[in-house]
Amino acid sequence: MILYGASGHGKVIIEILELLGDQNIIIWDDALKSDVWHYPVSKPDLQFAGLEKLIISIGYNNIRKAIAERLIGKFLFGNAIHPQTNISKRVKLGAGTVVMAGVSINADVVIGKHCIINTNASIDHDCLIANYCHVSPNVTLCGNVTVDVGTHIGAGATVIPGISIGKWCTIGAGTTVIKDVPDFATVVGVAGRIIKMKKSND
Repeated sequence: MILYGASGHGKVIIEILELLGDQNIIIWDDALKSDVWHYPVSKPDLQFAGLEKLIISIGYNNIRKAIAERLIGKFLFGNAIHPQTNISKRVKLGAGTVVMAGVSINADVVIGKHCIINTNASIDHDCLIANYCHVSPNVTLCGNVTVDVGTHIGAGATVIPGISIGKWCTIGAGTTVIKDVPDFATVVGVAGRIIKMKKSND
């Protein structure tokens, strides 16, 4: 597996791949970076196109999206799912998505491409998470929650059942979301309130 991004997030994915028995981990980064443990870090090399699956190991949703769009048609995207998870057999998981230790995902959840479902997150039945989202550690999404493209849900946030969160939103750490959130909004607090509106995903 190729990991695009020599970051702390990448370290977590490396250890997942090691647990899954991957003996051929290649790490790329656009910047000059030190080795990650015993894994050398090199610049991206398109000679591997079509030969190795790739995961974009970068935490920023907009950067992950930009790289994915650049590499579509050149690489197949892989998944990394920690063996210590509880995932329903009826979950649909998009290419490039990673799932960290302790995650629980219940029946009929659909998760898009290039998402991060981080440590100990809980996603209940019938949720829909679109492409390029990040569900941070210890987040709770109750049933029938919809999260649109590129949204970041901060650590420990809770979203009550049936809520829709728009695209490229930021939900602050510890926030409780009790009503729908429009596109590009930043929401914080208990109960969550909008404190800022962006114009785009920049």
